[in-house]
Amino acid sequence: RLDRSAMTEVMAAYGDGLAAAAGPVGARAIHVYPVSNYTFGSKAAKADKDATVAEAMIRYKDKYEKEGMRRTVEAILLVNQHDHPHVLLLQRTMGGGGVEYKLPGGRLRHGEGEVAGLQRKLHNKLSPSEQSLRVAEWECGDCVARWFRPAFEPNYYPYLPAHVTKPKESRTVYIAQLPERCKFCVPKNLKLLAVPLFEMYANEAKYGAVAASVPYLISRFHLNLESKQDK
Repeated sequence: RLDRSAMTEVMAAYGDGLAAAAGPVGARAIHVYPVSNYTFGSKAAKADKDATVAEAMIRYKDKYEKEGMRRTVEAILLVNQHDHPHVLLLQRTMGGGGVEYKLPGGRLRHGEGEVAGLQRKLHNKLSPSEQSLRVAEWECGDCVARWFRPAFEPNYYPYLPAHVTKPKESRTVYIAQLPERCKFCVPKNLKLLAVPLFEMYANEAKYGAVAASVPYLISRFHLNLESKQDK
């Protein structure tokens, strides 16, 4: 039977082993800056291509027949509010009063690389129209998830079902490091929300499977919650 000091040594060794398995300190750190560091504005609205999910599925099918699998890419962007990580989500009101929540991003062009396309879509969705006010380049980090839409229906899966040989869409999620300060400008028909992790956790009914998975996806990173005093 171990005495208290021996047990302490065992637990310390166990902790050291976990740290070693995780890799060098800071290797997977994300700096999460206070939401008050950022300013927010709006820009011209982007015309909605689809009023309903059903209309979107019809359009996706037409595109698929011409161009093949649809590829979309999105970013997890984090801010610190009340000493808790919050995820930036775009909210869109759909026809009939329904609400859709998505991570910032969008569809890739034919032959476009994922990171280059994600940077383009982040500028399109989040950056001011004035070039001088924009982030020079969005810092896209690790790919943390890849989801598939096997048919022309709303459901996504974090794997490709065995019977599916021609998925209709791939949806890739990256984590991105926000700059310490910047200005966000979103189209007037969208809202940019900072949603706490505890609100998103397992809340697929409201936010959808992809957004609801974010707390799991970022759990492998060390989140440095920066304060207003940090420089």
